[in-house]
Amino acid sequence: MNSGYTKAVLALGSNLGERNDTLSGAVADLVDPPEVRLLAVSPVVQTKAVGGPPNQPDFLNMVLTVETSLTPRELLAHCQAVENKHHRVREVRWGPRTLDVDIITYGDLRSDDPVLTLPHPRAASRAFVLYPWSLIEPAATLGGERISSLAASAADFDDLALFDGFGDFDGVSTAGAVDER
Repeated sequence: MNSGYTKAVLALGSNLGERNDTLSGAVADLVDPPEVRLLAVSPVVQTKAVGGPPNQPDFLNMVLTVETSLTPRELLAHCQAVENKHHRVREVRWGPRTLDVDIITYGDLRSDDPVLTLPHPRAASRAFVLYPWSLIEPAATLGGERISSLAASAADFDDLALFDGFGDFDGVSTAGAVDER
């Protein structure tokens, strides 16, 4: 990394609309300003919603590593602006959304600020964050533990599936919808 830049891990999720297109557009938007440089992009995984209202569409999730010269609060504002660009609505906590962008880590910074808690307070128990992250950084740790080990022991690990890119509309897979009579 270059001097003046800090490595950050961002988690993206979407369970409304054209989820895969939204994630692709969000990656481009997140790394558009020169203050945010893309290091790596994980494969996309599909999972059931964790928390929030029941019967939500499935989420597509991915992780990015970036280096940034933005402060943590500036990065948070940038992530929220990208969410807004993709029509994020904040009506129900952990409800369905077109785009969710979370800052998982920002360098080695630890913060208990309720506006931006770092590392992300629930990341260590969420396979939908840990598993894609482990695919781009197998040796990464969180709280002193390997993220791959944390992912494997997370309650939502068995619900993960790599997303094949087919049948993506409002979290409903249309792939393989052939009537075999």
